[in-house]
Amino acid sequence: MRPLALADLSAPLIALRVLAAEFPHLPAPTVEVSPIYPERLELSFHDNFAGFEAWREALNIASGLVVHRVQAGGQTGVLRVHATLAGAELELVGYAKVPAVVPVLAGSGVGS
Repeated sequence: MRPLALADLSAPLIALRVLAAEFPHLPAPTVEVSPIYPERLELSFHDNFAGFEAWREALNIASGLVVHRVQAGGQTGVLRVHATLAGAELELVGYAKVPAVVPVLAGSGVGS
């Protein structure tokens, strides 16, 4: 198998160009284009879900398609959704800390 050339990444690079032209006002994501997945453009958002949601809404991706997971021992929430854009597989990923849950002890008077 021959090594990929930059031209082999044209689908995600064109999709990125389209997004940059159409949505320059949206939050800047971490962008990943890789020869490992030459058809994929990944946009990821760290520290909160606001950027993820802004892009999901702008791209008219239904919220019902979003998959939610928790990782890092329940400390990090992950939102992930896939779509197709300009011939590329688009993957939006959002990461955010999961707020710590403080247990309420019976008889503590909290919640009464």
